[in-house]
Amino acid sequence: MEKMKLTLSEKVERELEKDLQDSLKNPEFCKLIKRIKIKKDDAKKYNSILLDTVEELHNCSECKGLFMCKNKVKGYVNYPNLENGSLKFIYMPCKYQKELIKQVEEKASDLNELKTARMKDIDLSDKKRLKAIKWIKDFYDRYEKINSLKGLYLHGSFGSGKTYLLACLLNELSIKKNANIEIVYFPELLRNMKEDFSLVEDKLNYLENVDILLIDDIGAESVTVWGRDEILGTILQYRMNHKLTTFFTSNLTIEELEHHLSIAKGSEDKVKARRIIERIKQLTEDIEIVSENRRK
Repeated sequence: MEKMKLTLSEKVERELEKDLQDSLKNPEFCKLIKRIKIKKDDAKKYNSILLDTVEELHNCSECKGLFMCKNKVKGYVNYPNLENGSLKFIYMPCKYQKELIKQVEEKASDLNELKTARMKDIDLSDKKRLKAIKWIKDFYDRYEKINSLKGLYLHGSFGSGKTYLLACLLNELSIKKNANIEIVYFPELLRNMKEDFSLVEDKLNYLENVDILLIDDIGAESVTVWGRDEILGTILQYRMNHKLTTFFTSNLTIEELEHHLSIAKGSEDKVKARRIIERIKQLTEDIEIVSENRRK
């Protein structure tokens, strides 16, 4: 009986050795175990998981963005790591996921500042922003809850203070003129809705009806047919029909945004993108800010 157990053990060992030798024919596999300094016994034991890592790293080498991700966990690679001589696997973010995490963290920090922004805090020293600032002042003077004023499509260079300027206006309107306002960071809005579809109907209803809506950083999202047509298109159509004031910030011109919206996961739909753009044009005036990066 003991001999039979030993024979089975030897058979398993031979199979593991054979699998490892097959894997060692893959230059990327060899490069990985050499880089991590993985011992032969560990390489043999975790051979299949290491092969998965090699495949995921290969996927990353050909990837152009999170929308193309083929890995088991979107935006991450199950990567080996030696801790006190023991091999463990942890999910490491790819460069696109790292950038997304950075953007979300920056937005969270920015939002704290935006909540307290007031028109008295606006810096008037940069002449390149004076056209936008004058527009904001005029809008504030003309705004009453009963009127229907066009919002603003404020676009331009990164970090030029687009969101901050509009937050100053919206906060002032909320405090002084009792306006119901909402500022949504568009890429994060779509992510949250995807994570919990039970929230979509209530969230849509709220964003359709709030007095003043600011859709922040449109054009920074990964375009999907669902996000463009079912979410953005629905919100804009309702607000256009009911003449509700809507603002946008973007790093893209309106023409660049149209091109961005036309490409959804490799498919092109210029007609759907044009519909969105026409709604934005109906809802807003267009002003560009090209200024220094105030986030330095």
